[in-house]
Amino acid sequence: MKQRIAHISMVVEDYDRAIKFYTSILHFQLIEDTVLSPNKRWVLIAPSGSSECSLLLAKAANDEQMSSVGNQTGGRIFLFLHTDDFKRDYQNLLDNNVLIVRGPVEETWGMVAVFADPWGNLWDLVEPNK
Repeated sequence: MKQRIAHISMVVEDYDRAIKFYTSILHFQLIEDTVLSPNKRWVLIAPSGSSECSLLLAKAANDEQMSSVGNQTGGRIFLFLHTDDFKRDYQNLLDNNVLIVRGPVEETWGMVAVFADPWGNLWDLVEPNK
């Protein structure tokens, strides 16, 4: 048997603002943007070179969902972005005024820094040791 996680849903307040941040600042690829109804789209994004899992940007449809925007995991790290060049990607975050929550730390397993997207979701930027 073979299974895999294909998509992870991220609740956002606005499709276009989220697409702009993830594609312009983090350099993710917009994989799909299909209109399903006047208020709903199927929007998939993923880091460049990633093929296993993508983020499904899901626009908040009610107050309960809106309260989860930026706090999808109750304040814990939400996603882990692995990179092949920590210095390049960390500098990109700084250059684009992305909030750094915890600066670079060298761990036994690699380099890591914590950043927040504009809505407050926490991400680890990780370059694992080779």
